[in-house]
Amino acid sequence: MRDTITMAGREVHRLGYGSMRLTGPGIWGYPADSDNAVRVLRRAVELGVDFIDTADSYGPEVAEELIARALHPYGTVQVATKAGLLRTGPDQWVPCGRPDYLRQQCELSLRRLRVDSLDLFQLHRVDPTVPAEEQFGLLAALLAEGKVRAVGLSEVSVDQVRAARESVPIATVQNLYNVTNRASEDVLAYCEAEGIGFIPWFPVAAGALARPGGALDDVAARLGATVAQVSLAWLLARSPVMMPIPGTSSIAHLEENYAAIDVELDEDARAVLEGLVT
Repeated sequence: MRDTITMAGREVHRLGYGSMRLTGPGIWGYPADSDNAVRVLRRAVELGVDFIDTADSYGPEVAEELIARALHPYGTVQVATKAGLLRTGPDQWVPCGRPDYLRQQCELSLRRLRVDSLDLFQLHRVDPTVPAEEQFGLLAALLAEGKVRAVGLSEVSVDQVRAARESVPIATVQNLYNVTNRASEDVLAYCEAEGIGFIPWFPVAAGALARPGGALDDVAARLGATVAQVSLAWLLARSPVMMPIPGTSSIAHLEENYAAIDVELDEDARAVLEGLVT
């Protein structure tokens, strides 16, 4: 049985779903088959997923609209969204942390998700051109107004989390982290010590170590699992505050990913995986 975590004030299962891959070619625009995207979201919930991560820039806007179409009203499903990273092209991202812009995007996310208050509103990036205290202050204002129920940060350092907490309670941190990329190890340690949820984006390992014949592939083959399942099982075992959010537009891959909850890592597998750092 998969365990749970209190995320943004609500208890949810510790394997969530990330919606970025629901959108179209190059992760830009509506997918060619939006009905399939709806089926994927509904199947995720059938599998037990009750935490879905999205952002205003996924599509842009498309992922939030698909989530609402598939799942509203959400019941026990918690939907987390983000703002503060402009999408100016398929692979072009520009931080924008102006308070007026963040407030506007919050209002638009409320409209697209068809809710009166966002479960979790995350600052997608801290904008270096805007005073950080202004960005954090706006998050605090949205929380006080009831527009959002909880606040999170993405791609931040420990110092940035500490600075943000001087203005507003921080429920979650979402940083790049997986078995072969642990640059945010110090942030994870801080979150664990402070009881802050840690959402690793790009949770499935990639690169040479994950390719056929690589160390991850060898472990997976011995356990009768896939590399993705081993990657996710390692994250779940790594910390009690960890909430992986693997994403896919395929029901088959979705079901494969969520079978990771049944993968047991033995001591030999743990030893190999702990030694993998690129």
